[in-house]
Amino acid sequence: MMDEVLADRPRKGRGALSNASGRFEPEIKVRIDDGWGSEDPPAHPLDTILARDSAKTIITRNDSPDVPFEQSINPYRGCEHGCIYCFARPTHAFLGLSPGLDFESRIFVKEDAPALLAAELSRPGYRCKTITLGANTDPYQPAERKLQLTRRILAVLREFQHPLCIVTKSALVQRDIDLLAPMAADRLAGVAVSLTTLDRKLARKMEPRAATPERRLETIAALSKVGIPVAVLASPMIPALNDMELERILEAAAAAGASNAGTILLRLPLELAGLFEEWLETHVPDRAKHVMSLIRQSRGGKAYQSQWGTRMTGTGPYAEMLRIRFDRAIRRLGLNRGRVWQLDTTRFRPPPKQGDQLRLF
Repeated sequence: MMDEVLADRPRKGRGALSNASGRFEPEIKVRIDDGWGSEDPPAHPLDTILARDSAKTIITRNDSPDVPFEQSINPYRGCEHGCIYCFARPTHAFLGLSPGLDFESRIFVKEDAPALLAAELSRPGYRCKTITLGANTDPYQPAERKLQLTRRILAVLREFQHPLCIVTKSALVQRDIDLLAPMAADRLAGVAVSLTTLDRKLARKMEPRAATPERRLETIAALSKVGIPVAVLASPMIPALNDMELERILEAAAAAGASNAGTILLRLPLELAGLFEEWLETHVPDRAKHVMSLIRQSRGGKAYQSQWGTRMTGTGPYAEMLRIRFDRAIRRLGLNRGRVWQLDTTRFRPPPKQGDQLRLF
């Protein structure tokens, strides 16, 4: 008699249900009932494991026409926020780990990032372009509270007078206002806060260890109050799940002080599609098929299309309707009249090293 394959169960504080092998692994892992464990109690909460990432460089460069920056820094690989929709999940497969639970519980820390950054910025051939922190995983995830790795990176960027943008959904960014506010006054800093939903219950299921929607609005207000330009990212928009909130999210963020806004249609690359469908069937089974149908209508009949120019927006009637709604909302609210991302690169100056000859001019 063959063992019965069991469905994965939600774990407290985690977004993904399963921990299926990544696409490069030769085996597939499943839970089975061998007749002895069917009455076992629910699984214990999954502990987070931090490991050292021995990266040799810290600045990542890209030439994608879909993103408004060419340089980025990700202090952490993996993200404990556990957002089920995170497009970065498939990157854990390169480490021989699962894009599922491994991605949010096995976090790799780039401990040498500040020193590596200072070395890269000091090279004679370095050309200053805005650096974005958090383009892949959140620079203010829970581990940052203790490790202060992002804060130390900010200190290096301030020392070099280097422009930066931060993308986060964490209220912890408020801790670093003392560094960011003076930089913003010199047009060297901007922050984008991701706000996916105003529904606290939905947020807890989709983004289990991220800040609540209320705290994110408080963060927008706190940053704006001290003169740090703030954008709100109403992203991702998920058909039939949070898309009806688009205007309300933009209104709330604008009222809190956001000056800019952006939105992206849900992206489901590689292993993420299966993880997301599994999540839908567990948490919103009555809408699961409808959500995926609208996604496929906007992705050429597939769960995802990766072509530049459309991967962020999708195509078809639903995607066009979302675009029109967003455009009308930002015009009505007076958003996007300035650009958070256009910062001053002319102030960049590597600090003098001991023994350097002083300049006369």
